[in-house]
Order: sequence, then C-alpha cells, then structure tokens
Amino acid sequence: MVRRTELPGSLTGLSRALRTREISPVEVTEALLARIESDGTNAFITVTAERAMEDARRAETEISAGAYRGPLHGVPVGIKDLVDTAGVRTTMASAFFEHHVPDRDAAVALRLRQAGSVLLGKTNTHEFAYGPTADRSFFGPTRNPHDPGRISGGSSGGSGAAVAAGLLYGAIGSDTGGSIRIPAALCGVAGMKPTFGRVGKGGVFPLAQTLDHVGPLTRTVEDNALFLSVLAGHDPMDPYSVDRPEEDFARDLDRGVWGAVVGVPTGFFFEHVEVEVEARVRQAVETLQSLGAEVREVEVPNVWETLHAQRLTLAAEAYAVHEERLRSDPDKFDDQGLERLLKGEELRAYRYANAQVRKLLSRREFEAVLEEVDVILAPSVPIPATEIGQRQISINGHAEAVYSALTRLTGPTNMNGLPSLSVPCGTTEAGLPVGLQLVGSAFDEATLYRFGHAYERAVGPAH
Repeated sequence: MVRRTELPGSLTGLSRALRTREISPVEVTEALLARIESDGTNAFITVTAERAMEDARRAETEISAGAYRGPLHGVPVGIKDLVDTAGVRTTMASAFFEHHVPDRDAAVALRLRQAGSVLLGKTNTHEFAYGPTADRSFFGPTRNPHDPGRISGGSSGGSGAAVAAGLLYGAIGSDTGGSIRIPAALCGVAGMKPTFGRVGKGGVFPLAQTLDHVGPLTRTVEDNALFLSVLAGHDPMDPYSVDRPEEDFARDLDRGVWGAVVGVPTGFFFEHVEVEVEARVRQAVETLQSLGAEVREVEVPNVWETLHAQRLTLAAEAYAVHEERLRSDPDKFDDQGLERLLKGEELRAYRYANAQVRKLLSRREFEAVLEEVDVILAPSVPIPATEIGQRQISINGHAEAVYSALTRLTGPTNMNGLPSLSVPCGTTEAGLPVGLQLVGSAFDEATLYRFGHAYERAVGPAH
C-alpha cells in the first residue's frame, strides 16, 4: 500500500502517474479512504467505500489493458450531496431527504462515471445549499481544515474542505451566490463558477434555477481546468444548458500573461474588505504585473444594484422551490433556513421583474469593461473564515451580517452569469486562506485559467 506522503500532490500529477502505471488507483483509493476515516472536518455525509474500491479496481484493469479514458481515469473525487447519484444516498443535507436514494445519475455525475473517476462519497453542504457558511447541515457543520473551530465556507463546504484536507483530488460544487468560490477562498483551493449554462444541471437539486451554476473545486488551477473539461457539455435535461463544442480548458495555461491586461475595480469590490485580505489581493496584482501583465483601474457600474437584484431573485426562487414543503412540514427545516425561506413569500412580483432587467444590464456593464481588459481581478471574499455559528462581523468598523459579507463579492456574477475563478493567494497572519477572484467574458473560462495558473506558478501552489 502506498504511504500517504507518497501520494502525488495534484490531480494533474496523479493522473500522469496513473496513466504511466507508476501508481495504482486501488492503492490511492485505499490511502484516501484511510485519511477520511481519521479526518475531523465532517466533509462527507456519505462515504462510498465499497463503490470506490469497485471503481478503482475497474480503472486499474482498464488502464492496464490500455483502455485509458482520460485525465480523470482512476482519480478519486467527491460530489456535493445535492447532486443525484444512482444507488447512492443524496440528502441535500436535510431531514426531508435523509434516506433518499436516486435511481439515476445527474448529468455531471454521469460524466464523472464515464470519465472513469473513483467516487469516494457525497460531500457535506449547507441545508439545501441555502447558506454560505456550511455550518447548518442536518449532518453537522463542515469544519475548516486550517482551523476546525471555523467555517469552511459554503454552501459547497464539504467539497472545499475535502480538497483542502487532501481527502480527494477534486469535487463537484454548486454556486448560486458564491457557493463554490467562498469555500475555495476560505479553504485555500481553486474553485470555478463557469459561465451560466456551460455545465448541465439536470439531476442537481435547485436552489434558484436562474442563478444556479455547477463547477469544480480542486487543489490547483490546472487540476480545475482538467476537471471542467470533463464536466462541461450540453445537458438536454437542463433547460438552461448551452450546446457548445467540447473544449480543452487547459489549452492556454502555458501562454503566460505578458502583454495581457488586468482590470482592478475601483469602488464596490474593494469596499469593506478586511485589511489583510486586501493586502494579499493587492500583492497578487503586483505579481501579475511582474509577469508582464498591464494593470488598469476600471469602474464596473451599478454593482450594488446587481447584488440586490441577485439576492431578491434568490429569495423568490428558493421560496418557489420549497413552497409545498414550507406549507406541509415547516418544522422539518433547519430553523435558520426556514426563517430565510419564509422571507421569499413577502416579495412583490414587480420587484422580481425589475431584477431580471438588472440581470441583462449587468451583463452588458461587465462585458463593456471586459472589452478593455482580459480579466477583472478582485477579492473572492472580503473576510477570512469566521467562527462556526458566528452571524455578525465588523470589517474595519463596518458592521455586517456574516452571510451578507461572505456573498457580497461573488453574488453579482451569479446574476449576470459570467465565469468567475477563485484562486488561493496566501494567508492571514493567523494562517487563514485568502482567495482572489478572476472574472471573465462569457464562455472564456480558458483565459481565467491562464491567469490563475500564471499567478499560481509564480508564487507556488497552496497544496
């Protein structure tokens, strides 16, 4: 059996070693299952040890026979527990679905299965994905690997924590107001919210259907590009899915950023940002500049209005998803989740209609800026991880609810659907990770990966 310290540090490295048969998927899976057994982050709701070993043995046989399926073949992964997995419990972290076992795979779960990956289990989430802390799950809070008394960020907290703790090599998350990028930032991993419609959502339990995105969390940017290349594609079961040709999202990783233009926003994205977080992000800007990128200050207009529209849309659509359960069995919800959901009943229809107009205007406003720069760079989250259960925070004297602070910088691109990548950019003095956010043009994830990889290569990977 391979000792844990001998496992490759990245999905990319593991994939290479598996393909050349330097290491066995069975050995890797056994080692990771042992890690999970002794881990204290509560990153998993269901561990699929038997299924994982079957997947690993199948991958080993196929690779040995020369039937290599691609970069995720034999790679151990996790799936957020609101994504349907045939024959594997899928709970939405809720008492309503504690024993629910789907009979078919979601589109993204099927893509991972067809890619030959090894499913280690279903990762923990905030109940019904309706919260950015991941500390309100029917199965208990997810804990940050860097400080178990603090949140992992959410709602895809189990996916972020599992990747950061070295329990697997990549995981699926979902993102409606930041739920991939927030745990990526707070746990110190890479997380991509792709362009709206890029990754199919068939079989993924909805939070807000016009805002929901599905994407990967991984240890490195290159890993993330490889993972998205498997997940992306048209899904006929998702009415919002876009039919585009397959892409290799890692194709531009080695181009560098010499002569490219980074837009650093004035105003919204750097307002009420914790001092150490801003310092790390500003240092990242300097690093990209040292690599030959031009840095320009840019103004993205009306972002506060876009954020308010996103939050209103989320509240209205989340209530619509749960209306029947709210009427028939409200006490079965987590009490904090119930309180948030019920606020959606009070919203007026004209405000929702106005919010949808703001969605279209926001896309135009961001795209106008992106005609002048290659990427927009900002903090992913304005604060480091807070304590589990904490609900209020002061940021440089600015009092704010934790939920509001965590989603403030990520929510706007859920509204306009543009791709956004969170990349680790150092830690605070207390050792808590910080993330930088790269925003790009629609369906231009490859450029975000190019910039993220250039930065990561310059400073060294976080893992």
